[in-house]
Amino acid sequence: MSPTVMPEGEGLRKAVKWLSAELQEDPDQSVQVLVEKAVFTFDLSPKDSDFLIRFIRESREKGEVK
Repeated sequence: MSPTVMPEGEGLRKAVKWLSAELQEDPDQSVQVLVEKAVFTFDLSPKDSDFLIRFIRESREKGEVK
């Protein structure tokens, strides 16, 4: 089992928690729309946006997020 990579920066950590909660509440939400909201809400960079998309995709592959 590989260790979980923790994102750098407080905004990115908050965005990961927020995204996870949003997807738990409604798994059918558009990931792209959620990531765009997170970018503006938490003042994230394009690199952070790419991380969030990758994080969600990998979490879904592992069955951690629907």
